[in-house]
Amino acid sequence: MIIQRLLPPLRKMLLYILGLVAAWFIYRWYKESKRVPNEGDKYVFITGCDSGFGNNLAKHLDKLGFRVIAGCYTEKGEIELKKVSSERLTTIPLDVTKSESIKKATSHSDVVGVISVSFVAPGLWAVVNNAGVGTPSGPCDWLNVEDYKSMLAVNLNGVIDVTLSVLQLIKKAKGRVVNVASVFGRISPFGGPYCVSKYGVEAFNDSLRLNVAPFGVKVLCIEPGFFKTSMSDTAVLKSNMKKLWDRLPQETKDDYGPAFLDISKSIKLYLNSQFTDGDLMKVVSCMEHAISALHPRYRYSPGWDAKFFWLPLSYMPSCLVDRFFLRYTPHPKVSVL
Repeated sequence: MIIQRLLPPLRKMLLYILGLVAAWFIYRWYKESKRVPNEGDKYVFITGCDSGFGNNLAKHLDKLGFRVIAGCYTEKGEIELKKVSSERLTTIPLDVTKSESIKKATSHSDVVGVISVSFVAPGLWAVVNNAGVGTPSGPCDWLNVEDYKSMLAVNLNGVIDVTLSVLQLIKKAKGRVVNVASVFGRISPFGGPYCVSKYGVEAFNDSLRLNVAPFGVKVLCIEPGFFKTSMSDTAVLKSNMKKLWDRLPQETKDDYGPAFLDISKSIKLYLNSQFTDGDLMKVVSCMEHAISALHPRYRYSPGWDAKFFWLPLSYMPSCLVDRFFLRYTPHPKVSVL
């Protein structure tokens, strides 16, 4: 009897809640659909444009009318990008691990540089810190400190160096800083410097967002899941594991056993086949929205695996997450678990 009395108001309350949720989604869609005006007057500096997300973003923004300055690590990357772009897009050589290279690319006292000539009046609308590497990657005791330093130099120090070098220009335009982190800046399912570097990007992103908000600058973070890029190439990952294994001292090899290497390779192959998304435009669209939307989101998590697996897992208690990973990852030969 009591339940029957409660059912009508519960149904009514549920309808109200569903209505509010629907209204919120419609409002968010409308708010996020608004775009900034005068794309042709806005300069966007992108790092890591030789391939992958950076290359696709440079071409996409060029088609939308933005003035793109694409930083490429190789001369080949510059040539190939110029072939498929308009005159609005300019390429520059850039090695984010070297401060001298960054200063040369971004110094607006250098009158022969494209950025210096272009940015005198409008400032820089956005910088996209996209450059990154994925190897070396393996168990922590397979690596040395130089392995960490080499990846942090690109994935973290490069992000900080590039951002600080153009921050005054960004403030002048009241523009955007877009940092490409990873969903593995929220959870660490494997060892090595990659997750360390992406956690660092997340921390830099959050602190910078608060620091520059009073200047009208927005700082946005992209946290992709697994996507089909050179960083997720199976052959590269297998070669990396084999290279790390070959240099290990015999004592460490005996602790892990040769089966550990074979199983690890098989798991990487399985993860790539099940999780890797080949549609890079899912990430590029998030980057473009962060740059061009009047009201961008603080964070973007492109990829179904990021949204429905990795991020939910990151909010679970550490004891449960550890138990899950330890159950479904290979154990060393001398494991006590």
